[in-house]
Amino acid sequence: MPLTSLSGDRLERIAQARQLVFQGREDALGAGVSPWIAQSWQRCLSMGLQPDQAVGFDAISAQHMRRVQEASRPLVQAAQPVLAELARAIADIRYFAILTNAEGIVVDVHGPVDRQDRRAEVIARVGVDLSEKAVGTTAISAALTELQPVWLHRGEHFFKDTSAYSCAGAPVFGPDGLCAGMLDLTGIETTERPALKHLVRRSARSIENSWLLSTAHALVLRLNWPGNQPGDDSDGLLTLDSDGHIVGANPTARQMLSLSPATHGQPLHASDVFATAWQGLFDAAKHSDSPKELPLWSVLRLQTQAFEADKQAPAAHSPGMPAPGKALKDVQTHMIREAVNQARGNVAEAARILGISRAHSCFLARAGELAVLAQDG
Repeated sequence: MPLTSLSGDRLERIAQARQLVFQGREDALGAGVSPWIAQSWQRCLSMGLQPDQAVGFDAISAQHMRRVQEASRPLVQAAQPVLAELARAIADIRYFAILTNAEGIVVDVHGPVDRQDRRAEVIARVGVDLSEKAVGTTAISAALTELQPVWLHRGEHFFKDTSAYSCAGAPVFGPDGLCAGMLDLTGIETTERPALKHLVRRSARSIENSWLLSTAHALVLRLNWPGNQPGDDSDGLLTLDSDGHIVGANPTARQMLSLSPATHGQPLHASDVFATAWQGLFDAAKHSDSPKELPLWSVLRLQTQAFEADKQAPAAHSPGMPAPGKALKDVQTHMIREAVNQARGNVAEAARILGISRAHSCFLARAGELAVLAQDG
């Protein structure tokens, strides 16, 4: 059973919000849609775009595409195994995955794309420009602008030509901490599934971690707060060179350590972060892989687990991704279980994480799905 059903009330609220924004009403930002969607519509209008005009879905030039492909190669390579699993997971719900660079240019496509449907064909092409200035408000432009996971349904897209799409999107950050692109899941005239925002966020995290671990480094540190169990994609990851300089970090580690994106020519050192001798991190990797608590200069303490690059165990299957070949019901159950675990058994909070409406979360609870999972957790 789908996590949410197509709601006429929902589409009506979107239509009313569009009318308010396009009329320039001052109260438009608080009506019917999230403020960032209304703000994107307003940006489109300020660029001279009109919702009724035809969208070209134009591709960039061959010369520009060569530059994009060269710059995006590390992102695309890191994303390949994640996208392959993701495509299998979403095959039964008629969604497909699009990977773009930070400009909104498509660099890879995976999943069941119906090439006979022009609405799928025009966006599922490597080289097509899906930026806000080219195709208006989409999950792609929103994720790249807001730098957070998003969900857009039908008329929340700016143009009428794009109002058939339902999309979840999440930004993807490189080892240097800068946004390198985004991952998008798109369906066409299909059931609304805001829970996919949770799935796309976890998939983007898997890409970031895969990319970070594929870059040259001497030591990798898994970071977590004391009391949490390390070993999955929710960990902070920090990589060091043999002299203790920080080579890269995933977004979680940057939040834990208050690290800004890397500045060229000014690498941070482990001793700038940890209030302990940095050589001890390498000693810990040689003698034991058990987690240890280390002090930070902020006086906080982090649980760390160190691995040498040449001895690092192969990454386990990401718990954020369902196993290959799972049926749709199993995929949905997996997503619900992940959200319930994240919410520590709180059904209402799990529903919020998944993007499920309050009414539907009550229905799921009555049906026993979330309640049973909460008890199991």
